[in-house]
Amino acid sequence: MAAILTNLRTTVHVSILIAILLVAAYVIWGGVDAGPALWQAIARWTHVVAGIMWIGLLWYFNFVQIPNMPNIPDEQKPAIGKVIAPAALFWFRWGAAFTVLTGLIVAALRGYMVEVLSLGLIADAYTPQYSFIGIGMWLALIMAFNVWFVIWPNQKIALGIVDADADAKPKAARTAMLFSRTNTLLSFPMLVAMSMAQTLFG
Repeated sequence: MAAILTNLRTTVHVSILIAILLVAAYVIWGGVDAGPALWQAIARWTHVVAGIMWIGLLWYFNFVQIPNMPNIPDEQKPAIGKVIAPAALFWFRWGAAFTVLTGLIVAALRGYMVEVLSLGLIADAYTPQYSFIGIGMWLALIMAFNVWFVIWPNQKIALGIVDADADAKPKAARTAMLFSRTNTLLSFPMLVAMSMAQTLFG
């Protein structure tokens, strides 16, 4: 067991293997048809996994890293800026990208892409689910845009990943923080729109 848990790659591979076995169990013991509904469920699982990575890191930055940076001695801050933050930002931005991608796949497999993106305004038969999931999708798209086109470019400047004037770094850090905080503000209503619509109108 220690060999599994002391290597992250092995831990993740074993976890995914167990997840695959559970998917097989739905078919073998659960009587679930290996058809479109199963593929929708798998797509939704990947969407949730990517979303946990994305929003988990968003909250890590806003609830842990940013508030505690002033408490870290100056000589220790380079460890955050040069090691921890770049690694976290890698998973953060790709978590955002895969959350959007898998969300669009779920909508396509469910057959309501146009309906939810139009907030139900373009639908043969309207249901409030379209509007609520659509609101969640648009909030997520705004958040993902912020990640890739505002937060990440400014973080590259603030962390010295790209060359920039010394005066530009504090401004870039503040811009990245404000847009990260904006995403935190949008994250709770986005999750309400997404998750509650699945339960209340699913």
